[in-house]
Amino acid sequence: MSEPAAPAAELAELAGGFIHDIKNRLGTLSLNLQLLAEDFETPQSPRERKALDRVNRLHGECQKLTDLANDFLRFARAQVLQRRPTDVGDVVTRLIDFLTPTAKQRGIELVWYPAADLPPVELDRDQFEQALLNLLLNAEQAMPEGGTLTLTGRSDGPWVALDVIDTGCGIAADVLPHVFTPFRTTKKSGTGLGLPTAQKVIAAHGGTIEVQSEPGRGTKFTIRLPAARAAMGVSAG
Repeated sequence: MSEPAAPAAELAELAGGFIHDIKNRLGTLSLNLQLLAEDFETPQSPRERKALDRVNRLHGECQKLTDLANDFLRFARAQVLQRRPTDVGDVVTRLIDFLTPTAKQRGIELVWYPAADLPPVELDRDQFEQALLNLLLNAEQAMPEGGTLTLTGRSDGPWVALDVIDTGCGIAADVLPHVFTPFRTTKKSGTGLGLPTAQKVIAAHGGTIEVQSEPGRGTKFTIRLPAARAAMGVSAG
């Protein structure tokens, strides 16, 4: 007979310890590579310049592995929630204020259209903010020539629905079914865990996330979360 599955909190704790050890070793390796790069700070020969280039590349790979470890840790912990009644509008407004300066530099306009009657939602605010931030950053990256990023909030029966709509390049038809699959990404520097983590966080809240996209015309993500009166009966995982 197989052993019962470990609770999500236990798995998250194990993952946290594992990732912590990996990050410690990566930190040591990165520091030594940085010191080695300083030894070649002023290369005197083609061989030294080549060595410095290799050291810098290895240092960059260490940073990528650290980013992957952080993303995996967020993915592993996505079902362990600390929820409180939260105004979704406050979360959206805070993220828009945070992103607006860099968005303007890229020629992107951020707009937010909340309904007047949005009820509160039982949220783990930190985790939900990170999930929504992933969606917004993906939307910005899909608009390298600028565009409009629109967020709308509305009541939808027992749900609070949040739409994230960009006017970017869209998602190819063969990629669209896999956007929530871990480690699958079309980005050169991506880990493929941003959208899967967002989906996992939203599911842990008792909600859903859907995507519609058309190449050349943009993408729309729709998040539905139980309004607080319904969310009270949803397990925190």
